[in-house]
Amino acid sequence: MANLADEYGTDVEIYIKALTTTIHADTPTGAPARLHDLLEQHGLERHEYPTGGPFYIWNTVPEHLGADEQKHLATRAIPALILAGYEVNCTPDVFDEAAYRQAVRDIRARAARPAAQHPALASSPSRPAPALHTP
Repeated sequence: MANLADEYGTDVEIYIKALTTTIHADTPTGAPARLHDLLEQHGLERHEYPTGGPFYIWNTVPEHLGADEQKHLATRAIPALILAGYEVNCTPDVFDEAAYRQAVRDIRARAARPAAQHPALASSPSRPAPALHTP
């Protein structure tokens, strides 16, 4: 089975499946498990279909969510995918710029928190300490 990620050579293609309202996230055949795990961590549901070779695996946004919530969820996954090093393409009919910007702000806030919790160790003084002389 072909999918858009295989067709376009990307790691993730996010789009609305033709003739449906379902938002899909296609990954290439043989994509690493950590990519699917990351999609699941961001709320996308994993689906598998045996093909006689490798499993055909794709993710969808939960259909019980409203249309705007579905778009927000799919869009909010994008910064984390990019930060993890994946190439992502999202169609304009799914992409929500406000949700994307909020996800980026959230990632930056999480990244800043550990630095604030673990202050840098005291640096050495700029001048050497005076040597102690013993008689």
